[in-house]
Amino acid sequence: MFGKRKATVKKSYDKEEQRPVIKCSICTGEQVAGFINKKTGKFQEVMLVKDETDLKLFKDMYGLEDVEKVY
Repeated sequence: MFGKRKATVKKSYDKEEQRPVIKCSICTGEQVAGFINKKTGKFQEVMLVKDETDLKLFKDMYGLEDVEKVY
């Protein structure tokens, strides 16, 4: 009963307009997962990444294999 996680809900994004990235802070090391608009360069935050579990959750939610890191 305890310790079980909910099934990951699959979400989608516009592959033509956006690209998935992990935005990393050089100073603090904070990492935020989200999408960058290819035309405007604007970053849309989805979730904070504290560890590998959060990164795996982000990848699973959007069906991603590899995510680029941006500093």
